[in-house]
This record gives sequence, C-alpha cells and structure tokens, in this order.
Amino acid sequence: MAHTHDHSHSHSEKNIKSAFFINLFFTIIELFGGLYTNSIAILSDAVHDLGDTISLGMSAFFEKFSKKKADESYTFGYDRFSLLGAVISSFVLFGASVFVLTQAIPRLMSPEAVDTQGMIVFAGLGVLFNGFAVLRVVKGTSLHEKVITWHLMEDFLGWIAVLITSVVLLFVDWYFLDPLLSILITTYIVLHVLKNLRQVFNVLLQKAPSNFKISELKKKIGQFNGIVDVHHIHLWSLDGHTPMISMHLVIEETFKRRELDALKDSVRMLLNKYGIEHITIETERPGRKCVNPPCK
Repeated sequence: MAHTHDHSHSHSEKNIKSAFFINLFFTIIELFGGLYTNSIAILSDAVHDLGDTISLGMSAFFEKFSKKKADESYTFGYDRFSLLGAVISSFVLFGASVFVLTQAIPRLMSPEAVDTQGMIVFAGLGVLFNGFAVLRVVKGTSLHEKVITWHLMEDFLGWIAVLITSVVLLFVDWYFLDPLLSILITTYIVLHVLKNLRQVFNVLLQKAPSNFKISELKKKIGQFNGIVDVHHIHLWSLDGHTPMISMHLVIEETFKRRELDALKDSVRMLLNKYGIEHITIETERPGRKCVNPPCK
C-alpha cells in the first residue's frame, strides 16, 4: 500500500505543476488582454490569477516536500506539509477574492463601457485554459488538491461569466452584469473554500475522521475472545487521507504470548478492512492501572 500512497503523491504533484504552468502562461495573456480591452473585470481576474499562480507554486513545493520519508525530526514523515500548502492557498484565494470584490462593487454602482468583442476573444481563451487546468486537478483526493481545484474553478466559472456577459453586451448595454456576476461567483467560491479550510483545520487539530465511529470500532474490537476492555482509543489523520489509530486492550490474565500475538493480528486485520493501516496496540492485564491516563 505504500507504493499506492507514493504514486498518489506523485500524481498530485504532477497535476499541481501542470496547473501552475497553465495558470502562469494565461495570467500573462490576460494582463495584456485587460489593458487592450480596458476591462476592469479582466484586469481584476489577471491579478487574481497572479495570486493563484503564486499559490500554486507554493503548493507544488509543499506537495513535493510532503513526500520526504520519516526521520528523527519528523517521525511521522512530512505528509502534513501538504496541508500547510492548502492553508496558504486558501488564504491567498480569500485575499484575492476580497480584491475582486473591491473592484467589482464600485463598478456595479458605476458601470463602464468595455471593448465587448475583445472581451469575447479573451473570455473564450480563459474558458479553454482554465477549463483544462481544472481537469488536471479535479480528480484529486487530497484536501490540498480540493482547495486548488476551487482556486481554478473560480477562474473557470469567472471566465464563463465574462463570456456570457460579453455576448449579452453585444445586444444590450447592461454593463452592470459583469460586476454583478463577478460578485456572485466570488461569493460562491469563497464559501466553498471556507468549507475546505474547515476540513484542513479539523485534520491539523487531529479531529477523528468523520467517516469513522469510535463507538462502532470499540464494539467490534471488544467482541474478540480474550479482550476484557478497550480504551484509550485515538483516531486521527496526518493529511486527511491516511487514518491512524492507537489503543489499549485489556486482555484476560490467562492469555499466553502466542495467543496474544494472534489476537493483535486479528484486531489489525479488522482495522485494515476499514482502511486503517497505521495501528498501535498496547495491552494490559486486568486490574493494572493505565500507564497513560486518562484512559477513555
């Protein structure tokens, strides 16, 4: 399974790098496009994309760094560094979104004419470039990739809004549509980023993964012959993807060493079925005071 985990990291890193170069290339294009069309919407998106590009660059670095093996300094490995990239990406996106809103709200109050045909051309390019970037990371399973996906999804939806608005403006002078759609889309994306950021902090604070129930695991483990009690269960994840567990088992006084080894193997096999592979089991005899209080 370690091979699968490494392959997942490699695939994630490759996707982030692809998204970075796509975003960087198109950011340069839209900076010229915004100046050419005199469109504040395109210029705002260019600045936003510049922030995304910087964020993606940091994300690629942290994703690669997270692949380092465990050492004496980080005994669990460096997986959690990918979450640091997710946190930075989220705050960059949030800051960029605030910037977009500061540009869009005044524009909504005082709409201005733009080069509509030029906007259609650049909006079409924006949909193609950003759509391809989204496809590179949308299937990612890590929290890091999910945050990045919303980065790129915001840009993709924003360019669709610009394209639709540009087409409408060919027929009517409703210039308020551009900033209005920008505000709606930015608000929608920020809400989803905050949701992902909450998940990231749940992992950093070592909250038990939501797809597990401690009471259910405790009940199933307690059904094995020879187990008197199960307590001091801790369930967490390093990166939001790989669950880990530690526990204390109180076993019958008459249990022999060979029987104990077989019991531990059975418990591990049960937990493996739940997708838990990093398992630490400590055993105690009845009446022995727990070494690591408080036992729960």
